[in-house]
Amino acid sequence: MAARNGKYHIVDVFTERTLEGNPLAVFPEGAGFSDEEMQKIARELNLSETVFVQAATRGDCVARLRIFTPARELPFAGHPTVGSSFVLLREGIAKGERFLLEEGVGPVPVRVENGERPLIWLTTPPIEFRQTFDRAVAAEALGLAREDLLDIDPQLVTAGNPFLFVALRDAAAVDRAWLDASGMRRFNAPSSGVFVFAATPSGAYSRMFAPDHGIVEDPATGSATGPLAAYMLRHKLVPGDAGHRFISEQGTKMGRRSILHIQLNGKNGADGIEVGGQVAPFARCVMEL
Repeated sequence: MAARNGKYHIVDVFTERTLEGNPLAVFPEGAGFSDEEMQKIARELNLSETVFVQAATRGDCVARLRIFTPARELPFAGHPTVGSSFVLLREGIAKGERFLLEEGVGPVPVRVENGERPLIWLTTPPIEFRQTFDRAVAAEALGLAREDLLDIDPQLVTAGNPFLFVALRDAAAVDRAWLDASGMRRFNAPSSGVFVFAATPSGAYSRMFAPDHGIVEDPATGSATGPLAAYMLRHKLVPGDAGHRFISEQGTKMGRRSILHIQLNGKNGADGIEVGGQVAPFARCVMEL
């Protein structure tokens, strides 16, 4: 078995400032850990996700990402893709403005928009719309009045991780929403979490709850942001012009304000939806195991 390397980085993703955004642990030399050890380390660190970088099994990818929440491994996640890309660029493992990362969903394209603080973009995997849910059930589960929801059915949408999207009338309703494990069970849906949002002039104001996966509330959910854009486009909550950019502001209520950038390639994102963000390095650490 390969020797284990306990060096890791903590970076704050989808923010220009440390102590905001979504914190992420990245082990740039993550080979040598067993699946059980990786899961236990993620549970110990207790961040939304922890990434173990390993050698790619595909010749077109610069590295393979193993992504763990405190409760399980994910086939794809946005803030781990963006944050790991930042660390791989700093470590010289990834180079240039475009490269591919191998994840459970397959190769994920990454694009770097250089600047004082680079904007790192990922291309969202194919998006699929699944079943819809009753608005009254959603309102009750979230502790809201039915009038707090837009006249749009909540729906499960996935780009590898299925999320249940619930459109609310305004940011105040988003901030009043809450979901615990008992509320989650009322949906009876195999989802990675419940994503509530309100349309704003700049895009969306959002929150995401995933109590079944050890995440009471997530400060920034990149894997849900492409599906969010697709859901908003389907219901005409955002313009669908090719090249249009907008944002999802997430994590503000919990004191971890995150800005997730969205770009539509082609009309209504027909040529792909990119999700981007900036990254602030916080710490370099050594794990003793």
